[in-house]
Amino acid sequence: MQIIDADGHINDHICGDEIAQYMPKGNQMAKLFPEFDHLHFRYLKQNRRATGNPDAAAWTEFLEETGISWTVLYPTAGLAVGRIMAPDWAVIACQAYNTWLHEKFLTKNPRLKGVALIPFQDVDSAIVELRRAVKQLGMLGGMLPSNGEAIQGHFGNKIYWPLYEEAEKLGCCLAVHVGALHHMGMDAFTTYYPVHALGHPFSLMIQASAMIGHGVFDRFPKLRVGFMEGGTAWIPLVIDRLERELEYGGLKLKRHPIDYFKDDRIFVGCEGNEKALAYAIDRVGPKPFMFASDFPHEISMSNCMEEIDEVLERDDLKKEHKTAILGDNARRFYGR
Repeated sequence: MQIIDADGHINDHICGDEIAQYMPKGNQMAKLFPEFDHLHFRYLKQNRRATGNPDAAAWTEFLEETGISWTVLYPTAGLAVGRIMAPDWAVIACQAYNTWLHEKFLTKNPRLKGVALIPFQDVDSAIVELRRAVKQLGMLGGMLPSNGEAIQGHFGNKIYWPLYEEAEKLGCCLAVHVGALHHMGMDAFTTYYPVHALGHPFSLMIQASAMIGHGVFDRFPKLRVGFMEGGTAWIPLVIDRLERELEYGGLKLKRHPIDYFKDDRIFVGCEGNEKALAYAIDRVGPKPFMFASDFPHEISMSNCMEEIDEVLERDDLKKEHKTAILGDNARRFYGR
C-alpha cells in the first residue's frame, strides 16, 4: 500500500530572511506575510508548542521513518496570504516564496512536492504565477487561503473564474487551506482552542458552499479543489443543508450537492482518528478523503505513525477505503 502525505508544511516563518533574497531589491523584508489574526500566537494561545523547522534532509528522514512515499508541502506563515491587501506585494511575496520553496526543497528530493502560493489579489498575475509554478517549477497546483480580508467575498465569486479556467487547462489542482481564523463570529472568544476547533471546518464550509452554490463546479467540470485541515465532519452538514435549499429554497445547480463530492471534483484532507470519517464515507464514498500528516505543526513523527496505524486498524473502514485514503485519492487529486 502506497502512503502519501497530502498536506505537510515547511516553516517559512523562520526562513523569512532566506525568502527575502528572492524579493526585488528595496523590498527585501524578512516578514513577508501578516499575522494570521489576533487569536493565534500572542494573546490567546497559551502553552504553544514551537513549530519545528525541518529542512529537506529532515523531511526525507521523516518520510523514511513513517513509510510515506511522498509529501506535498504547504507554507506556515504563507497561510496568511489572504490578509495581504496590496496586490503588488502579494505578487512579489508569492513569487519569492515559490522560487524559494523550489530551490530549498523540491530540487533536493523528488519525494518532496510543492503547492504554490497564488496572488489571487490580482487574478491576471495569479494566472501567470500558477502557470509558472506548474510549468517551470514543477509544482502540483496552487493554494488559496480559506479566510482573509483580501478575498473578494468568497471563492465562488466570478472574479476568480479565470483562475479556475487556467487550473483546468493546466490539469493542476487548487487547494483551499485553513490559516486565519478571524471574522467568523468568534473574534470575542477569550480562549484560543474553541476558535481553533471550529474555525478550521467553518472556513472550509464557507468556501466549499460558495463554490458549489455559485456554480464553480458546474462551469468547470474538470476542476479539482481540495479543502485542507478541517476534518470531515462538516461535509454531511453542507450536503444536507444545500440539498434542502435545492429542494425548497430555490438553489439552482446542475447536480445534487452530494455529487460534487463523489466524482473527483472535491477532495478533503483528513486525520486518521476522527470518528466522523466513517460516516462521511458512508454518505459520499471514499474518493474525496486524503491522509494528511500536518507535520511539523500539530504532530511529531511518532504521532504521524500512530495516525497511519489508526487508519489501518480501524474496523469501521473497508480495506479498499484505507487504500484510497492513505494514497490513491491524493495521487488522483495531485495528478500523479
